[in-house]
Parts: sequence; structure tokens; C-alpha cells
Amino acid sequence: QVPLVESGGGLVQAGDSLRLTCAASERIYAMGWFRQAPGKEREFVAAITWSSRTTTYADSVKGRFTISRDNTENTVYLQMNSLKPDDTAVYYCAAAHAWTTMLVGTDNYWGQGTQVTVSS
Repeated sequence: QVPLVESGGGLVQAGDSLRLTCAASERIYAMGWFRQAPGKEREFVAAITWSSRTTTYADSVKGRFTISRDNTENTVYLQMNSLKPDDTAVYYCAAAHAWTTMLVGTDNYWGQGTQVTVSS
């Protein structure tokens, strides 16, 4: 188990920005974010490898969200710009020892989730 602690959620208006932070208790290869809106399944948002050479995003957030990491602090960030009401969800930090594990999303380590609410 790799404990993950998220922070940074909140209530904002459409067009605003937020930055989510997730701190891991140890070094881990892949880190990322998923989200779950009310009544919907959890979906992939973004992920990044240890070296930061590889990042990937869901089509719905490309160009608006940026994932980054600070390996000195075992921390991953999600900068969310131009937020839309459709971005409203609980955002979960995820971590995995392999890239494919991260993307599949069924065997990741998970944070407790942080609520992001975007009003119109």
C-alpha cells in the first residue's frame, strides 16, 4: 500500500483555475488523476511517468489541464485551467508501479479524493 494525500479541491466558477496536489509516501513510477462525477463511473484524467517524459490526458481536458510532478517531494500536481461545470467531480490521485497499470486503473493505489465543484 502507498498512502496518497490529496489537497486543493474547492468551489470555483466556470473559467477559473485550481491546482490539485497529491503527496505519496514513497517514490513510485506512475502517478495520475482520475475523477468521478455523481452517477457516473470513475474516469481517467491524466498521468505522468517518473521521469516526466511521458504524460497523457483524457481528450476532455487536453489543452486545459497540466500534470506535473516533483520527485524530490514524491508529489504530483494537476493544474486545471478554464474549468467547466462538466469538470465537477471527486478527483482521485492514483499511483502505480507500471504505466499500463495506471492507465487501466483497476489496480492503482488511491487517495481519498477531493471535491471539485465548478458553478456556471
